[in-house]
Parts: sequence; structure tokens; C-alpha cells
Amino acid sequence: MPFLSAHALGSLIESAVSTQSLLLGRAVHAHITRTLEPPFPPFLSNHLINLYSKLDAPDSAQLLLSLTPTRYRSVVTWTALIAGSVQSGHFTSALLHFSNMRRECVQPNDFTFPCLFKASAFLHSPVTGQQLHALALKTSLIEDVFVGCSAFDMYCRTGLREYARKVFDEMPQRNIATWNACISNSVLDGRSYDAALKFVELLRVGEEPPNSITFCVFLNACSDGLYLKLGRQLHGYVIRLGFRSDVSVLNGLIDFYGKCHEVKYSELVFDEINERNGVSWCTMLAVYEQNDIWEKAFMVFLKARKEDIKPTEFMISSALSACAGMAVLELGRSIHGLAVKSCKSNVFVGSALVDMYGKCGNIEDCESAFYEMPERNLITWNAVMGGYAHQGYADMALNLFEEMTSESHDVVPNYVTLVCVLTACSRAGTVKIGMDIFESMRKKYGIQPGPEHYACVVDMLARAGLVERAYEFIKKMPVPPTVSVWGALLGACRVYGKPELGKVAADNLFQLDPKDSGNHVILSNMFAAAGRWEEANLVRKEMKDVGIKKGAGFSWISVKNCVHIFQAKDTIHERYPEIQAMLAKLKRDMKAAGYTADTNFALYDLEEEEKESEVWYHSEKIALAFGLIAIPRGVPIRITKNLRVCVDCHSAIKFISGITGREIIVRDNNRFHCFKDYQCSCRDYW
Repeated sequence: MPFLSAHALGSLIESAVSTQSLLLGRAVHAHITRTLEPPFPPFLSNHLINLYSKLDAPDSAQLLLSLTPTRYRSVVTWTALIAGSVQSGHFTSALLHFSNMRRECVQPNDFTFPCLFKASAFLHSPVTGQQLHALALKTSLIEDVFVGCSAFDMYCRTGLREYARKVFDEMPQRNIATWNACISNSVLDGRSYDAALKFVELLRVGEEPPNSITFCVFLNACSDGLYLKLGRQLHGYVIRLGFRSDVSVLNGLIDFYGKCHEVKYSELVFDEINERNGVSWCTMLAVYEQNDIWEKAFMVFLKARKEDIKPTEFMISSALSACAGMAVLELGRSIHGLAVKSCKSNVFVGSALVDMYGKCGNIEDCESAFYEMPERNLITWNAVMGGYAHQGYADMALNLFEEMTSESHDVVPNYVTLVCVLTACSRAGTVKIGMDIFESMRKKYGIQPGPEHYACVVDMLARAGLVERAYEFIKKMPVPPTVSVWGALLGACRVYGKPELGKVAADNLFQLDPKDSGNHVILSNMFAAAGRWEEANLVRKEMKDVGIKKGAGFSWISVKNCVHIFQAKDTIHERYPEIQAMLAKLKRDMKAAGYTADTNFALYDLEEEEKESEVWYHSEKIALAFGLIAIPRGVPIRITKNLRVCVDCHSAIKFISGITGREIIVRDNNRFHCFKDYQCSCRDYW
């Protein structure tokens, strides 16, 4: 390398910092050592200390500082060391460097304090922050807009709201960064209304016009508070100020409309973006996923891949959640492969994988994904526990709960965890254990039971045949019973043949959710099973009178990356003759083995032979017949249904699993049913 001036060498060090090239920085340092006589110019030492600090080489920075004579160490030297330590996440070291700086009687400047306040905030040390605040007051640097803003942010992050408010009110001058910090911290603190008020105050005071960051944080406030009207007004204001081409603001609008369930507006904003970035695609994907529009979520994901958008952890997690929602295992596996190639080991992606495999009915891969994760959070534990519970592996869920709360892991359960555990107790019929856990929620874990927990307890009691006790429990609940609570009781009355109590549950459901056809159908079927056809027909008539239609039943099955959808009495599939032949063969084999159809819940008062014909061509049976034709032996047959599996289909599939020797997994709108060797994981209650 030819001889370079000191200033040229300083510029090279700055380039190394900006390009994050430690190798270049060390090469320049070596050249300085060979070509310049010590002591080096102070500004070069400062540059080198800044380089090593910001590129996370703290030992080199500390060594260089020790080799720099004390008389050459200025506030710039120390601030470079402190700023680099904060940037690299070494917050304790930053405060230690400041302490050493003060021992050398070097006064901090307006660049030093923001770094120190940030370190205090990340260490959640309000006492240290208050000491720094006092020093900033003594030196009058607190009046600097950047120092004041960082002090305000520190108090917000450490939870001292009153101090933060005083700092904000006493600031002689506020820039837009200060206002953004104020609004943003209100949002992070869950005070959406306060954030909205601060934004209005900013517009009224008119100190500085809002920028794109202001709009984004305000949209976050509108999203959290579901302030749809206020967000729409902001949308108009954004257009008026000329920010309609700012992609970050448009991304914020997509997210805002999506969280307010106005998906069509999210689509309009997305379509208006001329140059979409990765965040745009991720946000639109998340909007569809959060609103359960999973097919469109997949389409956005595929379009993003075609546009060469690099898949991020957030995008992969959202795509996996969409796979979980639709129970498309093969697509989930392909995205798993993409995650392995594209993403580093990430707790959020790992949790999404665990959740996806659990909701797709593959408990083996769910466990593998869980135990292969180097780091787990509470969401991960909840995902695998929920997978166990919903697939009928209640004992495994309870064992995992014990492991999770043991001293070796010491994970504190939350609201969702207790829902999963109580669901497991309900599935297993372990009433005593479930009631003990429910009673311990407040005392042991400090969790106030919510509607979901009460619904689990009602379901647990009802499944165990304690239907009257479940009804008494409902009457003593401190919160109003929800649809889930009355639905659990209605389902139990159907199973245990208690139409009078079922009528009570149904009447409450009709008041809470009058448009749901499922509750009317269950009540009608319950009366039909009891031979009370007049009452059954009356329920059907009431449905017709108020315009409630029973939802069409669909079942679908994936074969060779193609989804095949079936309805009851379906005749349009290209392999219809083969399906009919398989159904006929199954019927003969089942009758020969002693099977009789369960027609108690047939929808009409028909002759027995007509009832058998009615229930034999339900969509799940047709899908199963196709699966037996198209899926090779040894591979589980996975069927998804949009409605609850009927009694006869459940009995028939259980029987078919035995005579064919196949594992059959059916996911209906309530839970998983894993059929194998004449048995079902739901223990014949669903």
C-alpha cells in the first residue's frame, strides 16, 4: 500500500465502519503502525477505537484505549468507545467506560448522554438513568433536544411514566423525533388512546410537521385500538401531504386495515404500491393469514417468491400459520424445507413449525420440530401442548405440562397454556386433575380464569357424563356464559341423550348467536334421535322461517400436491366410478364383518333403509373412498371437513380403519380424529 496521509487513513477507517469490514479496518491499522511514528494523531486513535467498538471487537478497542496516552483521551475518544459498546449490545461495558471517563475528569457532551440513556433503558436500570439525568441537568445538556429525547425515551422504557411526562413537558424545544418517541412509547405501553391524543397535539402545536415514522407509529396506535375511523382520516391526510408514494407509510396502512378486518382496503393500498419491498409482501401475507383467508395468503407467498423476494423469518412464519389453518401438510413440509435453506435457527419459525405440524395432525414431526429447537419460548411449549390435546394425546399433554413447570425448565404458564391443559383434561376425562388445575390457576399461577377456561371445565364435566353438574357450574360462573360454554353443554346433551337440558342450552345459543345453523341442526338431530320428530321438524321450520340455512358440508383430501374436494352425494369427480366401486366394496365388507349403520341422527323421518342410504354418501366417506384408491398403503389418509363429523361417519371410519389396516386422520371443525385399529383418539366423544 503506498504512503497515505493521516486524513486519508482516517477516511479509510470510516469506510471500514460503514461497510462493516473489520478486515479492512485491521489492514489500515497495520499500515498506520508500519508507516507512522507513535504516538499516532489523536483523531486516528479515535477512529480506530470507534472502528473496533462498532464492529464488536471490544478487546481490541480496550487495548487501543490503554495504549493511548491519557492526555490524548478526549470526550470524543470515550464517546466513540461508549457508542460502539451500545451499538454492539454491550450495555454494562458502556456504563463502565463512562465511569472510567468520569474518573479522568472528562466531561460528557451531547453525543455521550443519548448513548448512556439508551444503555440504561436496555438494562432496565431507572436508578442509573436518574443519575445520568441529574448530571445532564447540572451540565445544562438536558436542554439539548437529542439529550432530552433520549432521557424521555429511557423513562418510558423503564416504566417511569410520570418522570417521562415531566421531561417531555419541560423540554424547551421538541423535534419530530421526540414526538415520534412519545407516540411510539404510548403504543408500546398499550396506551393507544394516549398515542392518538399526542398525535393530535403535535398537529395542533405545529412545531414540526409529521414524517413517515410519525404516520407509521400512529397507524400502530389505530391498529391496536381498532380506531378505524381515525385511521381512515389519517389515510386522507397522508394523501394530502404527498406521502402516497412512501412505501413505509403504505405498508403501515396495509397492516392497519388488515387488523381492523378491512381486507379489501388492504388490497387496494397494496395494489397502489409501485415498488413493493419485502415488508409490503410480508404485511399483505400477514393480513390474509390473520383474517383466515389462507388461500390468498398462499397466493401472495408464491407471487413474492416469483418476484425474487427473499423469504424472511416473518414471511415463513406467516406462511406456516396459513398451512396450519388449512391443514395442508405437504405444503407445510415444502415451506419447512425452504425455512431450512433460507432462515437461521429462529424461535419464531420453530414455534410456527411446531404449531403447523400439530394442527396438520402429524404429531411425530410436531415433536421432532419441538425437540430439535435450540431455544424455546412459551409459545413453543403451548403449540406442542395444544397439538397433543387436540389430537387426543391427553396424557402426553399433561406430562409435558409437568415437565414445563418443573425446576429444570421453570417456564411460567400463561392464559393459553392453561386452556391447552384443561382441554387435555377434558379429552382424557380426568375430571379430578382438571378441577385441581382449574382451582390452582389463581393461587399458584396468578391467572384469572377466562371464558375459555370455563368452557373447558364445562366440556370436561359434560364429557364425563356429569351433564347436570356442568349445568350447575354454568349457573355459578362469575362471568356471563359464552357460545363455547353453552355449545359444550349442548354437545354433551346430544351425546348423552338429554334433550330437555339441550333445549335450555340451545335457547341460550340462539340468543348469543342466532345465525349459526349448527346449533339448530344439533337440537333438531337430538330430537330426531329421541324419536320426537314433531319437535325436530319444528326446529327445522324455525330455521327456514328466519332464513337460516345449514352450511354445505365439504371434505377435502390432498394427493400428489392436488386438493380434491367432495360434497355429499358427489358424482362429478373424474374417478367417480372407482369411488362408487370402493364404497360398494366397503359396504359389503363392513356388513360381512357385522357393522350396522348408526341412523339415530339421520335428518329425516325415513324408513331404515333410506336412512342408511342417506348417511352412506356423506362427503367424508366419499373422500375416504378416494383416499383408499389414490394413496398407497403405509401412508396415512388425511381428510379435512368444514363441519363436524356425523355419528355414523365416525363409527364407519373407525370400522374401516380396522378392516383395511389403514391409519385415517380426520380434522373436522372441532378437533382431530385419529382412527387406527377400530379405535379413535377422541374416545368416541366429539
